[in-house]
Amino acid sequence: MQHNVLILDFGSQYTQLIARRVRELNIFCEIFPYNNIPSDLSSYKAVILGGSPFSVRGEDAPHPDLSQIRGKLPLLAVCYGSQYLAHFSGGEVAASNTREYGRANLSYIKEDEVFFEGVSPNSQVWMSHSDSVKALPTNGVKLASTHDVEFAAYKIEGETTYAIQYHPEVYHSTDGKQMLENFLVKIAHVPQNFTPNAFVEEIVAEMKEKIGNDKVVLGLSGGVDSTVAAVLLNKAIGKNLYCIFVNNGLLRKNEFESVLNQYEGMGLNVKGVDASQRFYDALAGVTDPELKRKAIGNAFIEVFDDESHKIEDVTWLAQGTIYPDVIESVSVKGPSATIKSHHNVGGLPDYMKLKIVEPLRMLFKDEVRRVGASLGIDPELLGRHPFPGPGLSIRILGDITLEKVRILQDVDKVFIDGLKSWGLYDKVWQAGAILLPVNSVGVMGDERTYEKVVALRAVESTDGMTADWVHLPYDFLMKVSNDIINKVKGVNRVVYDISSKPPATIEWE
Repeated sequence: MQHNVLILDFGSQYTQLIARRVRELNIFCEIFPYNNIPSDLSSYKAVILGGSPFSVRGEDAPHPDLSQIRGKLPLLAVCYGSQYLAHFSGGEVAASNTREYGRANLSYIKEDEVFFEGVSPNSQVWMSHSDSVKALPTNGVKLASTHDVEFAAYKIEGETTYAIQYHPEVYHSTDGKQMLENFLVKIAHVPQNFTPNAFVEEIVAEMKEKIGNDKVVLGLSGGVDSTVAAVLLNKAIGKNLYCIFVNNGLLRKNEFESVLNQYEGMGLNVKGVDASQRFYDALAGVTDPELKRKAIGNAFIEVFDDESHKIEDVTWLAQGTIYPDVIESVSVKGPSATIKSHHNVGGLPDYMKLKIVEPLRMLFKDEVRRVGASLGIDPELLGRHPFPGPGLSIRILGDITLEKVRILQDVDKVFIDGLKSWGLYDKVWQAGAILLPVNSVGVMGDERTYEKVVALRAVESTDGMTADWVHLPYDFLMKVSNDIINKVKGVNRVVYDISSKPPATIEWE
């Protein structure tokens, strides 16, 4: 892969967003922790220092070794990076009188400065810091100010080093993308050659060389990541790719059959395995969400192992791991607290003895979809909402029974079909239904009922890290609620979840 831009992570919540903005410029970039800088920087054209929750004045402040970077490669220091350069290079950083967080406007921009070409006067930027640069570092030159921050941007004479105290990567910095482009393209002269077609060409060649004539087994889920990974591998090694699609009994209604039919038309070598009962047995009486995930993960590995043993001389296991999973595992803060186990990362027992191949490990979710489009994958499949690895088990709160699965599959189908028929499906990032562990009093005809409650959930997001609930039309919610109650036996009440992430998560378990 082309190593064009190196982003150093100091623990900021925005680091991934910087990478996404750089990628949007068709420039490849990678994130590394500040304390694990690659030893060979010869292939990098520029470096970006990210923000941080730490203060440069604190004893625990991150201290990167910039000896091989400063003055040798074009450098853009953002927020904490800007303060770091000032604090340790002859300038001064002090606590702000008030925490500077939120929108601000550039009240001064130095004339004829390439970094600000195409940036409108009074441009809005996003501040997020409690320290401020009070005096510039040695050879520093002021480039921009806001009403409250005199040194909102500066550069260092004699170096290709620029520093800004705001975040150009966030949506609220209206010309932020332009500033990044000015720095990377006009100042650092980084080539804009990272495109879906270029990625496919490069990764296919890389996998051909890496895998050779070996056999690869891949567990398909019917989702976007595993499907794109399968098509890429099929392009590289053809008949030596063996795909296994396991029905865990917790998929959407009729999904096992419909996804298998879709794969047939794509020329993939796929075997469908209906192991529903094995999963139901493993889940019997289990109510704790983490134990459900573990039970499903263990059952999947057992089924997958049984099936892969039927293929002679398999050497590789392919996975649909994507870049956010990789970043999380090497984060400067270490793996985050376990909110929930991830179904795709780090789950192979020693006895399987397979080498791992992850063709998508350097891509963000939206990039996976673009690569899939360039491979000619059906837009309907690429547009599918994310679906949790443990399936409906974590949308059934409490223990799992066949009757509960039947109810939730029927409810989910009414909801998803309704979104599609109303033209709302593609406006939603993820949608689904949750079966609550409570019964509710109702009236049907002249009789009282005591039946299940379901919650509908629809969110908009770009990568699942944050999400807002979708303001679905009241008329739609009224229609889908009536349809669920009238058509799904066992349900007499429908509610709509209007929580955002954070503080809630997208799934309920």
